[in-house]
Amino acid sequence: MLTVKAYAATDATGPLVSTTVERRDLGPHDVLIDIKFAGICHSDIHTVKGDWGPAQYPLTPGHEIAGIVTEVGSEVSRHSVGDRVGVGCMVNSCRECVNCKKGEEQYCLKGNTGTYGAEDRDGTITQGGYSTHVVVTEDFVVSIPEGIELDVAAPLLCAGITTYSPLHHWGAGPGKKVAVVGLGGLGHMGVKIAHAMGAEVTVLSQSLKKQEDGLRLGADHYYATSDENTFKELAGSFDLIINTVSAKIDISAYLGLLSLDGAMVNVGAPAEPLPVNAFSLIAGRRSFAGSMIGGIKETQEMLDFCAEHKLGAEIEVISADQINEAYERVLASDVRYRFVIDTATL
Repeated sequence: MLTVKAYAATDATGPLVSTTVERRDLGPHDVLIDIKFAGICHSDIHTVKGDWGPAQYPLTPGHEIAGIVTEVGSEVSRHSVGDRVGVGCMVNSCRECVNCKKGEEQYCLKGNTGTYGAEDRDGTITQGGYSTHVVVTEDFVVSIPEGIELDVAAPLLCAGITTYSPLHHWGAGPGKKVAVVGLGGLGHMGVKIAHAMGAEVTVLSQSLKKQEDGLRLGADHYYATSDENTFKELAGSFDLIINTVSAKIDISAYLGLLSLDGAMVNVGAPAEPLPVNAFSLIAGRRSFAGSMIGGIKETQEMLDFCAEHKLGAEIEVISADQINEAYERVLASDVRYRFVIDTATL
C-alpha cells in the first residue's frame, strides 16, 4: 500500500482538511499516476455536502485528474511510464453488460465505479484526485495528447466530456442551432466544443454579465433569460439545447425554444425534481433527455478533438490551502471558469 497526501471532507458541513489516503499496490493491469492537477467540479461539492445522498467520510473528492504515469503493472499494454494521462469520473465497471460492451461504461447496468465515494473492487471506498497519486486500472486511463497542457486538460475529464457527449450524440454541427444554458464550468466548454463542431451557438444565461466572455469563447449570440422577451424572441429557434445548470429552472419554458423535433438535454444535476408540462413536448414533437459524461472511447475522442482544435478549459490554478475558499466561490458563481488544484501544493 502507498500512503499519499490528500485533502478530504470529514463530514457534510465542515471544511476539507489536509490528510493522507491509502492507494492499493499495483495489480498486473494497474497504472500509478503522479497527479499534477485536479479540477474542482460542482459535483464534488454536491457529493461532499450529501446533496445527492449520504456520503462516506473521510472523502477525498476529485474526478478531473491529469498527471504522469510513474509505474505500470506487469501486464499493462495501453500506457507506459512517462505518459501524460487523465482519469475522469469513473475508474471501473462490470465490463460485461450490454452497455459496457458498447463502450458506454458510464451507463453500466451494474453501476460504474466512481472515482471517489464508490465501493472499489477490493471493498474499500474510492478516493479521488485531490491527492498526489492514484492507482487506476489501465482501461479507465486516457491519454492526454500533446498540445494540451495538463492544467487546462484536467477539467476536460468531466466538463469536457459531459458537454461533448450530448453534442456529439445529438449531431451538433454545421447547419444546427445549439443553445447552451449557463456559462459556467460545463457551459463554457459546451460553447467551445459546439463552436468547434461548426454549430451556430447561443448562450442562454441569467444575465448579460458574461456576454463578452461568451462571444470570445465562440458563441454567436448571447441572451439573458431574466428578460421575458428572450423566450418570445427565440421561440422555436433551436435544434438542440444543452442545459448545464445545477439549479431548478422552468424546463417547459426552455422546451418552447426548440424547433420541430428539437431536443433539450440535461447535463446539470440539481437535487430537486424538474417538472415538465407534457404539452411543451407534444406541441413540437420535442424531446427532453439527459446525458452523463461519456464512455472511455468517447472520452479519448473528445481529448483528441480538443487537441486538434486547440481547446482547453478556462482555469484558475489554486493551491491546496485555497480549496475551501474555492468551494465558496463556486457556490457564489465567482469563477471563470474552473478551479484547478496544483497538487504539488498538497
